[in-house]
Amino acid sequence: MPSAPALEAVEAPAPVSAPASGPVSTGDSLAVEFRDVGRAFGSRTVLRGISLRADPGEVVAVLGASGCGKSTLLRAAAGLDAGCTGEIIIGNTPVGPYDPRTAVGFQEPRLLPWRSVRKNVQLGLPRGLSRAEGAARVDELLELVGLADRAHLRPREISGGMAQRASLARALARRPGVLLLDEPFGALDALTRLKMQDLLLDVHAQTGTTVLLVTHDVDEALQLADRILLLGADAGHPEAGATVQQLLSVPGSRPRDRASAELAQLRGSLYAGLGVDSH
Repeated sequence: MPSAPALEAVEAPAPVSAPASGPVSTGDSLAVEFRDVGRAFGSRTVLRGISLRADPGEVVAVLGASGCGKSTLLRAAAGLDAGCTGEIIIGNTPVGPYDPRTAVGFQEPRLLPWRSVRKNVQLGLPRGLSRAEGAARVDELLELVGLADRAHLRPREISGGMAQRASLARALARRPGVLLLDEPFGALDALTRLKMQDLLLDVHAQTGTTVLLVTHDVDEALQLADRILLLGADAGHPEAGATVQQLLSVPGSRPRDRASAELAQLRGSLYAGLGVDSH
């Protein structure tokens, strides 16, 4: 799907609206389980022996150095990569090609530039809905992500943060049991990124879907996730592929105090696992 062209709008994103009253209807949240998953491209091993279970409604962040296989793991969970070994189970059945129980959000919004925000969100609707059901679903989601008053605009007429909100609404339109987010806020400025993190928490509170979030941002993972998976190669054996180096639970309920001592200690552990001096 083509990416939107360079944004022409220069205005700051409008404040995110408060969530609509009552939960937004969604599919059942589903567990995701990786059982000894591996992936190689020719002679190069990228992932090795990945085992993890994300419970229904859980938010799991995936951290790791660039090129360690984070996006590959996400693509496999969506049924977009058939070359993995091991098993990936959603609910009680294996992942299938382009698995309809999942939806993917990317770093780029990937909105169709000739369609309005509303029509871009409509692209995510599942088959079989009546026109009235589809329109009601889109209205719900536009309200949830704070774009009800921008629905008629095209991608070039909105800011980057708004485009990411539209992309998130499109991903949620099919009522996924599992939402897979690949660096969804990585291209945004710092302030907009914080607002989008808050929005994702609002959306999760409303929909309850299971979320796997790939990010390079340790603080983002600490704010959003219930648990954090740190991927990386074993010391001295990078050619063997990335494995699970740490799987940590994040203390405290969301939204969290960014200055808490518990988070500071966990932040230091994660930076050390990434090979970064946090001092």
